[in-house]
Amino acid sequence: MALVLITTDHLRPGDEVDLLLAEAGHRTRHLPGTGVRDPAELVAALDGVEGAVIGTEPLTAAVLGAAPALRAVVRSGVGHDSVDVEAATRLGISVSTLPGVNANAVAEYTLGLLIAAARRLVPLALGVAEGRWPRGSGRELRGATLGLVGYGASARGVVPLARAFGMTVLCTTSVPDDDPSVRFTDLGTLLRESDYVSLHTALTPRTRRLVDEDALATMKPTAVLVNTARGPLVDEAALVRAVTTGVIAGAELDVVDVEPLPADSPLRGVDGITVYSHMAGQTAEARRAAGVGAARELVAALAGAPRSSVNAHLITAG
Repeated sequence: MALVLITTDHLRPGDEVDLLLAEAGHRTRHLPGTGVRDPAELVAALDGVEGAVIGTEPLTAAVLGAAPALRAVVRSGVGHDSVDVEAATRLGISVSTLPGVNANAVAEYTLGLLIAAARRLVPLALGVAEGRWPRGSGRELRGATLGLVGYGASARGVVPLARAFGMTVLCTTSVPDDDPSVRFTDLGTLLRESDYVSLHTALTPRTRRLVDEDALATMKPTAVLVNTARGPLVDEAALVRAVTTGVIAGAELDVVDVEPLPADSPLRGVDGITVYSHMAGQTAEARRAAGVGAARELVAALAGAPRSSVNAHLITAG
């Protein structure tokens, strides 16, 4: 029997995930993440814990090093940039993700952001709420070009939806395939030709601040940036300057550098920039799949047979 810590915010004691772990003989400790947490609190919560299901909880080298019993971590999502995988590997801790678990949810949400930007839905609704009756025109997606940065499961899910709206789809990726509905190209070409640029790439040292001042200057002045991937992919200060000076038309951001968005964030109050609360993958269906998938992966990992670990092979080799 292992003690399991669960920090994913939508998982609760007595739910399906809790029952799956209990059926496997494990005990659970819940500490739902609701924002930035003091690392000391997380270290205390990990005391005696052998397995953890986490959301975007930052598991730094210091935190992992203070959890000697920990053997397996499962992210209830697709990325692992919140976990110091190198430190985890050194400490013999398996780190797993759930590839593609919320791809359909993210794809649909991306199209929602494209429509919201094209038809200015948020400013219109806010105008009515404030007692006005705004009548400015929007634009249609048909005939526009969508540039996808990255070609993982969520980006691939966007392609048929965008094509159904009559959009041309460009993509930059290191692993192109033979999809005839996508034109694969380099990042510079994609930025120059796209009316909408949507980010779907992982956060790595190479992609951090991928969308910087130079990249923004390459885009059309009528272009809109959409980010449902990771906040640090974008240089937020450069983005604010680009939108306020007309270098690009705007941005729809589901993710930001610091979440929740700080009260003094320069992104607040910028006409043309709309910030959402990291909800792209948060449908009832995706949440259930992520929770159940995380529980099953953690049970397997604690038994020494993880199925989607990003570092188990390195631990074995070491």
